Amino acid sequence: MRKRTKARHLAIQLLYQIDITNDSLQEAWSNFWLSQDKKISEDVISFSQQLVTGTMEHLKDIDTAIVEFADNWNLERMAVVDRNILRLGCYEILFCPDIPPKVTINEAVELAKCYSGPESGKFVNGILDKIMSRKKSEVC
Repeated sequence: MRKRTKARHLAIQLLYQIDITNDSLQEAWSNFWLSQDKKISEDVISFSQQLVTGTMEHLKDIDTAIVEFADNWNLERMAVVDRNILRLGCYEILFCPDIPPKVTINEAVELAKCYSGPESGKFVNGILDKIMSRKKSEVC
């Protein structure tokens, strides 16, 4: 598994943990890394930390964007894992200009296939694609 892909997997696990436990980012971060394999490279840890920190810092804007494009869905009704995959993907699309949005969406779909139900990939793809399209139209 590539380093950034591994970092995204770890980020999703941590975002899920925060969402379920309502722990602070610092508390969740400490608890999370105690349970992880000590052979994870610094690059992977650093990128996953950037993703989680950025997602949490922009959570209000991210959630607003998701709700805007999730027709007939509210955040509380979404599966916890899907909600957090969308949050991570939305963070990358809106706040990480160095990451191509298509890469972000592909990675998010793969995360959904790995951690969620069979239809989650389509659900995640549809919402993130709309967010990406809106961002493109705002730039042009």
